[in-house]
Amino acid sequence: VCIHRVRSCSSIRFIKSKYVCVFDKSALKFSHQQRLFRTSPVSCGQIVQFKLSDIGEGITEVTVKEWYIKEGDSVSQFDSICEVQSDKASVTITSRYDGIIRKLHYSIDDIAFVGKPLVDIEIDASKGVAPEEDVVETPPMSHEEHTHQEIKGHKTLATPAVRRLAMENNIKLSEIVGTGKDNRILKEDILNYLAKQTGAILPPSPKAEIVPPLRKTEAVPAAPKDKARRIPVPLSRPIAFSGKDKTEPVTGFQKAMVKTMSAALKIPHFGYSDEIDLTQLVQLREELKPLAETRGVKLSFMPFFIKAASLGLLQYPILNASLDENCQNVTYKASHNIGVAMDTEQGLIVPNVKNVQVCSVFDIAVELNRLQSLGSAGQLGTSDLTGGTFTLSNIGTIGGTYAKPVILPPEVAIGALGKIQVLPRFNGKGEVFKARIMNVSWSADHRIIDGATMARFSNLWKSYLENPASMLLDLK
Repeated sequence: VCIHRVRSCSSIRFIKSKYVCVFDKSALKFSHQQRLFRTSPVSCGQIVQFKLSDIGEGITEVTVKEWYIKEGDSVSQFDSICEVQSDKASVTITSRYDGIIRKLHYSIDDIAFVGKPLVDIEIDASKGVAPEEDVVETPPMSHEEHTHQEIKGHKTLATPAVRRLAMENNIKLSEIVGTGKDNRILKEDILNYLAKQTGAILPPSPKAEIVPPLRKTEAVPAAPKDKARRIPVPLSRPIAFSGKDKTEPVTGFQKAMVKTMSAALKIPHFGYSDEIDLTQLVQLREELKPLAETRGVKLSFMPFFIKAASLGLLQYPILNASLDENCQNVTYKASHNIGVAMDTEQGLIVPNVKNVQVCSVFDIAVELNRLQSLGSAGQLGTSDLTGGTFTLSNIGTIGGTYAKPVILPPEVAIGALGKIQVLPRFNGKGEVFKARIMNVSWSADHRIIDGATMARFSNLWKSYLENPASMLLDLK
């Protein structure tokens, strides 16, 4: 509404087209203290500052790796806004509001701080979606900070995937009782809520969907292109020599490596190496590989290495322990969360397979496929990268044979696996045969682990792999 002329009288009436505005003297007096009218049309939208919420693990700053939106774009609730990377994981930030992006507060590779605005979003004020505290005022006012996880004063903890699942099924998260840590809403909570509404019976907490074997005439359907994760492809650029030094800040996973390796220097490492004959395991994998592919799973040697390590940890739990900073207490971990070192474009990352002691070889293969896909795309979450109790590093994929692995605190042992080579060996009759040999290098915390324990564990692990059928006797 544009006001072109105002008369001074006890009651002012201004009529233009179909709009009638009535003001009294008190309103006119107040207009001198605060700007209420402009000579241009007023937008009915409110500008909301969408702030970076606390993503846990004591993280206070992150690096903006990618924007999924730009200024002027329309967004809906749960739409992806950007991807940020801390020194522990990559996290996708989703929108809390329906509206239009008006401002991006950071550029690519900028450092964003928890509690500070990421973007400004213009929303429809008539819908009453935004709380008063989040609206940008003129002049600015101090208000209590709110994050995108807080809805109408009720803090709801859930991952973006869970929020999207709730949105697709028209479920209000405030109506769901979370069963996760700190009342976090899990996927199973949403499915159980749907089951109560529809009367369906759902299996409790499924680990992974196992696809039944397909007939030979059937083919495994390809994943839809629109839903496939965007995996970064390195660009081939000509090497340019500038002749100038370049200084870059240590960020992301590289920053985490600096902290971890600095702490690892305080640990007295004990090394032990051996070689394993994998001839029988190679044959077994060749037999099982086609069956795993019919279920949509790539079966490598690593699931066997991980399961054999877990069986060995049951006999030697000291290798699955941790030592406190004062070296006064040893904690024996109940879960075998075995980490797998991965070389990615973002640097070295070590996600871990949770609860290996209750997983089958196929379960481990499914989880490894998931972790490798997310790791290649830089999409691993904090839960995937934390909580490890024992680590295996497969340097053989690059071409090494022996290594000197560095322990990842607070763990107390780590193994480095070399490449599998075809080498001549002697059998029990003294005959030369073609063997598949792999070298392994162990490092252990010599403060609590002695050489004999490390050697016995390695021999047991070796026996499981050289005679894979023997693992059946100890599988539960």
